[in-house]
Amino acid sequence: MPREGMPLQALPCLTLQGSMLSQSKRINKRKSRGILSEGLDTECTPTELIQQWSPSHKQQRLISKGKENDCNHFVLARRSRRKEEATSGFSWDHLPDELLLRILFYLPLQDLLRMSIVCKRWHRLAFDDSLWRSVDLEGLTHIGPALQQVLKTGVHRLRCPRSFVEELDFTGEGPLQMVQMDLSSSIIPTSALESIICRCRELEYLSLEGLQLSDMIISSLSKNPNLLQLNLSGCSGFSAPALADMLKSCSSIEQLNISWCDFNNNHVKSVVSNLSSGVTHLNLSGYRESLTLDDVKVLVARCPLIQTLDLSDSTLLVADCFPVLKQLKYLLHLSLSRCYHIHLAALTDLGKMFPMLCLLDVFGVVQNSHLPSLKKEMPHVSINSRPFSSIARPTPASRLAGCLGDRTMWNRKCQLRFKL
Repeated sequence: MPREGMPLQALPCLTLQGSMLSQSKRINKRKSRGILSEGLDTECTPTELIQQWSPSHKQQRLISKGKENDCNHFVLARRSRRKEEATSGFSWDHLPDELLLRILFYLPLQDLLRMSIVCKRWHRLAFDDSLWRSVDLEGLTHIGPALQQVLKTGVHRLRCPRSFVEELDFTGEGPLQMVQMDLSSSIIPTSALESIICRCRELEYLSLEGLQLSDMIISSLSKNPNLLQLNLSGCSGFSAPALADMLKSCSSIEQLNISWCDFNNNHVKSVVSNLSSGVTHLNLSGYRESLTLDDVKVLVARCPLIQTLDLSDSTLLVADCFPVLKQLKYLLHLSLSRCYHIHLAALTDLGKMFPMLCLLDVFGVVQNSHLPSLKKEMPHVSINSRPFSSIARPTPASRLAGCLGDRTMWNRKCQLRFKL
């Protein structure tokens, strides 16, 4: 057998004396290189793939050193640990999914979308449900496709007020996981809104202020028994029977804002006759010719736990309503703004009739020149300090007017927010 074809173990032993040491090293280097190259040729290794996906190949060296060579064994030398650590680089691919998700949790929405196009793995992680629990899309236009994608991620908290949504082709299967949603003052087709609300079963906080609704939407709300706060201020397009059925089913409602809707007398009676007895905050303002004293009597008898009550712009109410309202033992905030048939003399007795009353709004009823005398009669009551109602509103109107940067939704900010 030629020496170049002999296996490594069959090579003759070398001595460590004199000049033979260097000579034997040169011989062994040539032999080892010949053996390695011959092995690669015979195995037909795909060198192009190796060069593309693997680190650059380093030639292995045979060194005779130390006690191992005393026993006529050859040892393959390795680079020092310090050199390996110095040349090895950090790779994101080596991080587990859990750690990468924790890092991505702190990215803004735009950056998260940019990194989702890097590779398939990052795309999968970027749209993981855990990153899309709360999303803020306030004020965006033509967000139909974006909203459709967000709804598919399993979002729990969606803030999307004052936005424009075109036709939404939302045909996903299964119920949504929405718990809090704010679509106030948005432009959205009724059919698109139906496709969203009809798949909600876990809503607890909902604001549809100023939107055109339908009986289907109101009926779908009845399938959310855990609904706590509902804002339908300024809404229209639904009937009194559908409203009555919804209020009967949603027996957990604590705050309801149903002011200034397109209501007639039947709508108002549906509200006061079917409200849950657990309601503590109610805004029933804006019904000039529809809300009567009899309606107030039914309301007080049905909801004795009311703490905040707004009956503003009810021009049919007079001072006769005060003995009825007196039955609300927990009443803290009463709004009677623009109830023009209630005179100033009748208001002076409210301090004695409502010992727990803290806030009183009578805008348009009491002139500014008469406020000092009224405050003197009721020193423990703050008068005309709340020009806007905050009942069931995700972001109180008073904060929106003075603090445009406030993007909270029911006192919490969304984690993913699109920055204009």
